[in-house]
Amino acid sequence: MKRFISAAGLSLFASSVSAEGIDQAINEIVAPIVNPFVGMIFSPIPLPFLDAEAPWIVLWLVVAAVIFTFYLGFINFRGFAHAIRLVKGDYTNPNEPGEVSHFQALATALSGTVGLGNIAGVAVAISIGGPGATFWMILAGLLGMSTKFVECALGVKYRNTNPDGSVSGGPMYYLSKGLKKRGNPAFGRTLAVLFSVCAVGGALGGGNMFQANQAFKQVVGVTGGDLSFFADKGWLFGLIMAVIVGVVIIGGIKSIAKVTEKVVPFMAIVYVGAAIVIILLNIGHVGDAFAAIFNGAFTGEGVAGGVIGAMIQGFKRAAFSNEAGVGSAAIAHSAVKTKEHMSEGFVSLLEPFIDTVVICTMTALVIIITGQLYEGQELTGVALTSAAFGSAISWFPYILAIAVVLFAFSTMISWSYYGLKAWTYLFGESIRAELTFKLMFLVFVVIGASMNLGPVIDFSDAMIFAMALINIIGLYRLVPEIKADMNDYLARLESGAIARYKG
Repeated sequence: MKRFISAAGLSLFASSVSAEGIDQAINEIVAPIVNPFVGMIFSPIPLPFLDAEAPWIVLWLVVAAVIFTFYLGFINFRGFAHAIRLVKGDYTNPNEPGEVSHFQALATALSGTVGLGNIAGVAVAISIGGPGATFWMILAGLLGMSTKFVECALGVKYRNTNPDGSVSGGPMYYLSKGLKKRGNPAFGRTLAVLFSVCAVGGALGGGNMFQANQAFKQVVGVTGGDLSFFADKGWLFGLIMAVIVGVVIIGGIKSIAKVTEKVVPFMAIVYVGAAIVIILLNIGHVGDAFAAIFNGAFTGEGVAGGVIGAMIQGFKRAAFSNEAGVGSAAIAHSAVKTKEHMSEGFVSLLEPFIDTVVICTMTALVIIITGQLYEGQELTGVALTSAAFGSAISWFPYILAIAVVLFAFSTMISWSYYGLKAWTYLFGESIRAELTFKLMFLVFVVIGASMNLGPVIDFSDAMIFAMALINIIGLYRLVPEIKADMNDYLARLESGAIARYKG
């Protein structure tokens, strides 16, 4: 920790040359330590009967999603309409325990997943896997809805209500309390502690430093590149971001939810609206785009690895984008105002649908329909998406830059809450513990914007997906009780025992 803080302080006052030297020195120290762990988490394994391999963590997430979908009787489709009614507030009793509404909980969780992956990650996926990767990405998003259903319902069921009325929930609580109820207290506590450690690491890196770094690069790119005022002032951009983030997170989940319920719909409308404009401008190519998606999904034409290559890239992007199975969203959903824990399971179904099926698919369609996938093959990531947007209307890359900054900001404030709840699980619920984490989080915003610490961020990403390894072990043990609770909830809903307040 002292090394990180001292590096941040030096970056504020040193020249850009010496800052690059600091980056390199830290990377050289950290890389040999963290690379084995990163390699283990993202290592590929051979697929049986197929001449291909895929990261085992992606298979771990997708297999769980398939199992939960079948085990719960395709609740991802059956429960969709009820989820919409819940978010509209049809079943909301304002006097129930909790801190935020169903819509606010959904917006907060979405703000943590809708980020750079929706813009850059999708471009990378279809650059490698071809248009067909889009089909498999959508399928994985639909399956991931079932995993979200399980983890978010458990999050509310096993949450703690603190003396001041605030709540704390998430995988660390249902792993410890749920597995204790099933006769495995030591195992559950061990998983909960491991999950919390990984969540703190993931919040500081992937949920913070990476977001600040990419937002900074995008702002520099659209304000003149090397000639931009911010070009050599990453520390200043980081300070500005830290102040804005600090103003929001200091007020806790209620403050975060008030911001996300406005920012998430706005950024979705801006981004999806721009994508729809581009699609309408290229309406004559829509049929060809969908043909390319379906043909690529089942023939893998022109793609390294064929059908399997397209499938792996699609599944990988969906898993990395909506984080179904990671357990992070369960922390946000646990703060909802409700006595019916299953209701939040239904609300959470919408999260992978919006994140992956809608927003990621829009990105893919824009890239395919504008022809940039083929014309700009030297481009990838944000550059490819930006070129696709710019090919329709010259100033659209500025809209994309705004979207990137908003996505980064919203991801940071949500992950600050995830990290905070993991931190207080480890060190206790107290004002001192909360302030310590929040100040540390803000310091890392500045570090992320002013330095390029690749191995550190890679390690953080690996910790996020280590959360999935731990979380899904618990979900397999606890899903039978969620199935029983689901059937009871649906029976009471059908009989009218669950009150409907409007609609």
